[in-house]
Amino acid sequence: AMKFSGYLKVRIGEAVGLQPTRWSLRHSLFRKGYQLLDPYVTVSVDQVRVGQTSTKQKTNKPTYNEEFSATVTEGHQIELSVFHDTPIGYDDFVANCTLHFQDLLRSAAPSDTFEGW
Repeated sequence: AMKFSGYLKVRIGEAVGLQPTRWSLRHSLFRKGYQLLDPYVTVSVDQVRVGQTSTKQKTNKPTYNEEFSATVTEGHQIELSVFHDTPIGYDDFVANCTLHFQDLLRSAAPSDTFEGW
């Protein structure tokens, strides 16, 4: 498997179509059966967190436009995860996506950017 060493810049634009979690539904006091999330996105390279967006309040379509940079040594994959910011205990997992550097490098010229998830 191809590994990546170099400078990584990730821009988190927006998330769309996020689904309420069981926790958020259980704590929904108002509109029954539907609950807006307080979502944030984490960026990890090989399980090491290199960035985290701010939390957006009460939305299942958050817009972030936040950028993160990291120096990567022999990286295998990038993972983007969405969490619901809960007031107590662990934050609630909503969704995630893993991108392999190998796939990104294979499909890109050195100056290319990748837009996917």
